[in-house]
Amino acid sequence: MIIIDPAANISAHAIIEDSKKGTEIRIGGGGYIDVFVLIRPVGGIGDIRIGERCYINCGTVIYSGNGITLGNDVLIGPNCTLSGSNHEYRKSYETVYDQRFAPSKGGIIIEDDVWIGSNCSILDGAILRKGAIIGANSLVNKEVPPNAICYGSPAKVVGFRQGDEEAAKYV
Repeated sequence: MIIIDPAANISAHAIIEDSKKGTEIRIGGGGYIDVFVLIRPVGGIGDIRIGERCYINCGTVIYSGNGITLGNDVLIGPNCTLSGSNHEYRKSYETVYDQRFAPSKGGIIIEDDVWIGSNCSILDGAILRKGAIIGANSLVNKEVPPNAICYGSPAKVVGFRQGDEEAAKYV
């Protein structure tokens, strides 16, 4: 089921696929889903929830897996991948294709006021706390603290946004 707030702006060239297994895709108002964004329920039965005033740039792909939640005011740069699932691969006597999906690490949670730079990969189990900034070309596969500035593959905390001096002591 796809539920889109009437105040959401969805490009005519975005693709939002409906689920065959009951995944709900909910998009809040005031944001924008740009051209060539693909939102696809695959790899699990988790819902996709996109908050209000989120901007998802062109070329971004979102696979539901075991659930993806975006808070409000989330900005996602171009050509990012959010994948809430993992393929199983450990059995060498079976193809990766035949092994299907591995158990979930909890899906993806992105809290309010997060900015994800271009070409980032956000993987199953990632939690981006409120105010986090993820630099371009980064891979996030774990929890990112509130207001943290991170980049790299895998992403590492390199600082904190101004005004969070208490957290900055822990870098």
